[in-house]
Amino acid sequence: MNTEPTLMKNCLMPTTSRPDIVFVRGAGSYLFDQQQRRYLDWVQAWAVNCLGHSPDVVVQALCAQAEKLMNPGPAFYNEPAIELAELLTSNSCFDRVFFGSSGAEANEGAIKLARKWGQKFKGGAFEIITFVNGFHGRTLATMSASGKAGWDTIFAPQLDGFPKAILNDLSSVRALIRSQTVAVMLEPIQGEAGVIPASPEFIQALRTLCDEHQLLLIVDEVQTGCGRTGTLFAYEQYGIEPDMMTLGKGLGGGVPISALLAKESCCCFEYGDQGGTFSGTPLITAAGVAVIRTLLTEGCLPSVRQMGAQLADGLVAISKEFGLGEVRGAGALLALELGRDIGADVVTAARAKGLLLNAPRPHCLRFMPALNSTSAEIVEGLDLLRQVLKELP
Repeated sequence: MNTEPTLMKNCLMPTTSRPDIVFVRGAGSYLFDQQQRRYLDWVQAWAVNCLGHSPDVVVQALCAQAEKLMNPGPAFYNEPAIELAELLTSNSCFDRVFFGSSGAEANEGAIKLARKWGQKFKGGAFEIITFVNGFHGRTLATMSASGKAGWDTIFAPQLDGFPKAILNDLSSVRALIRSQTVAVMLEPIQGEAGVIPASPEFIQALRTLCDEHQLLLIVDEVQTGCGRTGTLFAYEQYGIEPDMMTLGKGLGGGVPISALLAKESCCCFEYGDQGGTFSGTPLITAAGVAVIRTLLTEGCLPSVRQMGAQLADGLVAISKEFGLGEVRGAGALLALELGRDIGADVVTAARAKGLLLNAPRPHCLRFMPALNSTSAEIVEGLDLLRQVLKELP
């Protein structure tokens, strides 16, 4: 007898195409549906669950904090928010933090802070150079900053002030600089574009170019931050210091939190310029503290790099076996070029076998496993992917 409750799925707005599965439980690298079927999850809520589903450290932090204080309001200090801000600044090149609830909110904050800095110190400059195929969120401002094809017409007119350069092409950036330019904003690795990394040479030259023209350099590490690329923050691998950085996704290990970090030199918000009802609540920042402390544990980040190398090597072997294309990315953020537009078919077939994948573009797959995935789990996922590719027409 089926005792499962009837769920009225059509009560949800159809904002995305969802398979006819309802997940009810998660544990580490795995999700379980209503029939208790297990799925190896290599999407992890688009890199949100950096420590896997319902990690003990986050669950315990949430439970302990919920018994004490959940939300005194953003007009008061609270201990977990201060602790998380101290952890982030002491382990980065930044001095101050503003907490939000989503990556888009953090990027909105970066846009506002850059424009405020332009008003105060650069004659009202407001334009922020962003990049073709970049992705910064789904608010009107962050959609305007994004370079995703077609987004300029969905909710037209876009917000003005985001000319688009081409990633890894310094001349395209230089050509857009004018008196109204205040900053350059980019993802170190363009995730939604198919895991396209910025080259070290480009990032270093971009830092120099920004210094020459008194421009702020903003890195969007909503996806690449919090250990995803094998270091706490991806910018560390480029040998530069940005002026601002945004975090989200993995920062809360599954709960909604984001952060805008900035150097003291560009922290020019005045009272009332920025805020948010759920900015830095103790409940959510307690989860962030648990995540960052875990990532800073001795051996954690080296193990992420080791796991990422195992996954990359396995994908390279699969690419050679099936005549596919490039494997690219860093750490536990990788992509595999398929050579033809079969991404959706691979995702569907893999799900039927108990493997959850993502195809950000029709011609490639993106892999975002839990950072603490075991060697056996990587082998399992690679074997399932190999089975899918063998059976595809």
